[in-house]
Amino acid sequence: MTATRHLAAILAADVAGYSRLMGADEEGTLERLKALRHELFDPKIAEHRGRIVKTTGDGMLVEFASVVDAVRCAVAVQQTMPERNTGIGADSRIELRIGINLGDVIVEGDDLYGDGVNIAARIEALADAGGVFVSNTVHDQVRDRLPFVFEDLGEQQVKNIERPVRVYRVGPRPSRPPAGETPAVQLTAAAVLPFQNMSGDPDQEYFADGMVEEIITALSRIRWLFVIARNSTFTYKGQAIDVKQVGGELGVRYVLEGSVRKAGGRVRITAQLLDAATGAHLWADRFDGALDDVFDLQDKVATSVAGVIEPALQTAETARSADRPTNDLTAYDLYLRAYAMTLSSSALFPEALRLLEQAIERDPHYGPALARAALCCFRLVTDGRSDDPASDTRKGTDLARRALQVARDDPGALADAAAALAYFGEDIGAMMALVD
Repeated sequence: MTATRHLAAILAADVAGYSRLMGADEEGTLERLKALRHELFDPKIAEHRGRIVKTTGDGMLVEFASVVDAVRCAVAVQQTMPERNTGIGADSRIELRIGINLGDVIVEGDDLYGDGVNIAARIEALADAGGVFVSNTVHDQVRDRLPFVFEDLGEQQVKNIERPVRVYRVGPRPSRPPAGETPAVQLTAAAVLPFQNMSGDPDQEYFADGMVEEIITALSRIRWLFVIARNSTFTYKGQAIDVKQVGGELGVRYVLEGSVRKAGGRVRITAQLLDAATGAHLWADRFDGALDDVFDLQDKVATSVAGVIEPALQTAETARSADRPTNDLTAYDLYLRAYAMTLSSSALFPEALRLLEQAIERDPHYGPALARAALCCFRLVTDGRSDDPASDTRKGTDLARRALQVARDDPGALADAAAALAYFGEDIGAMMALVD
């Protein structure tokens, strides 16, 4: 049979943590997979004009003539999965990882071969549970044609592919209010947008993002102020911002934007607060200091913003945000690097855990680092990436318990530690109370 070639959009999908699911309930997992394919996968693929090339125990390879159809299908499937998992325990849920590539493929009979297929499979392996990751070739074709957010995860080195592949995470845009309807705005609601990295070094992106995370955390500890979560505001990263549009989409009155420049031992943070309803500037300032003063600079930004939003701000409220979890700058930098990795790709969790363990070695009482390290152990086990699940379970449990001893009222540390301990077998009611 003569092999032919053509251009195709290839979708690769598999089940995160499949070996664990099968080990816990082999027959039940198989039955649920069959039902999902019959009731969800096959109909969605047919609806978007795809062709199933092959299936494995926990995955499938699908060919689409249209890359737009491929991405639409993937997002539609992932949006439906949470509903399918309603009422199912966290350790029994079926969650998919999906990767899509557009490339040249070799056709032999009903099967496909070549780098076009291989890259799709490698991107799928990078994807988070519940995620859709695509290559730069896909992104370039669909970015202006689909109403989705594309988060640039940078170039990734993938197995058996010589050149790095630029990868994007795909997700739906935040929903807009219906035409003519006024969005529900909380008068004391604020959104902190991603700060620009002005350092001239792309490798310092993690530091700029970390600054924003710290400012969000500091502001969120002010009881009367409602602050939009990072996951929502970072969908605007790398985009031209219309402040009025952001205010409407997120339902906030205030928007904070700015930049960070880190050079040598110095840091400069510039920030401006805008009224989302009018676009008017309410406040702007610049904060310069040595790296040794970085925590103080963050507190000054948060306190200044809060003071503009509410002039009658009580000193006792802002003082809470100054209660830093560590004063070790090296531990803090290691934590920021690791935190950025955990938000980027599940494939980076082993390296993130290594960095967090270095931070903890420098400061054994660093609550956020302990909790995030526990979460890394949890994800390694659940995603089937752990070389020794029993050992990582013991390590994660210990790290989470240590985190809770020092976390006090740190919301991120409490939530991370509780998620890990809930999976590792602690009382689920107590862990839900911690998250609450």
